[in-house]
Amino acid sequence: MDLLLSITIFTVFGAGFVLFNLVLGAIARPQIPNAEKATVYECGEPAIGSSWVQFDLRFYIVALVYLIFDVEVALFYPWAVVWGDAAKLGQSLGMSAFEVRQVALVDMLFFFGVLMVGFAYLWRFGYLDWVRSAATTSLKIDYQPGIDLRHEARVDRTI
Repeated sequence: MDLLLSITIFTVFGAGFVLFNLVLGAIARPQIPNAEKATVYECGEPAIGSSWVQFDLRFYIVALVYLIFDVEVALFYPWAVVWGDAAKLGQSLGMSAFEVRQVALVDMLFFFGVLMVGFAYLWRFGYLDWVRSAATTSLKIDYQPGIDLRHEARVDRTI
């Protein structure tokens, strides 16, 4: 109960501090609107053109791959703790340190293997290439049912 009370007090004081500063800022700041303050800017630079620009999908793919492997590194930590504390953990589970380490290693290899299959898929189909070749992006041939486009000649033709 004491822990719950401490967490509640901490949360109330934290929320109160944030609310107090927001209200104080709203009261203390000057209310002088003008056209320059209402303009849109990005990193201190004036906007050029429309904000509805379609970004290349590769930016998002690279960011997601980075995020996946970054989280993977964070998930290595519990595995390392189990590996280092295997004797104590094994004693509480009725296993030897060697058996606990075997289980931890198999778990981590399975986890790492699933990620490597995803990485191999991205690599194989060219999603990690910043400049994709014409062979992987488009075929310069009209599609006809029943032909294998992988073996068809790629020729430059006007469209």
